[in-house]
Amino acid sequence: MALIDLSHLAKPGARIAVRVTPKASRDRIIEENGNLRVYVTTAPENGKANAAVQRLLAKAMGIAKSRLKLLRGDTSRDKLFEVDP
Repeated sequence: MALIDLSHLAKPGARIAVRVTPKASRDRIIEENGNLRVYVTTAPENGKANAAVQRLLAKAMGIAKSRLKLLRGDTSRDKLFEVDP
């Protein structure tokens, strides 16, 4: 699985807005018109899709998933993550 390089977003305090599509055919991240779209194969139940998005974003950014914090959008497709120091 080839991921987009998002290492330029891995600055402490940076906020990353994403649009999530759960139950996709494969995990991937697409940048279109400056917006990030994250596709995960996980179903949106009990926070599993949120965890999958967090894991995928962290991998693409080259940081530990514990450094990404979900600020907004726990039950929404539009989410806002923040990079902790």
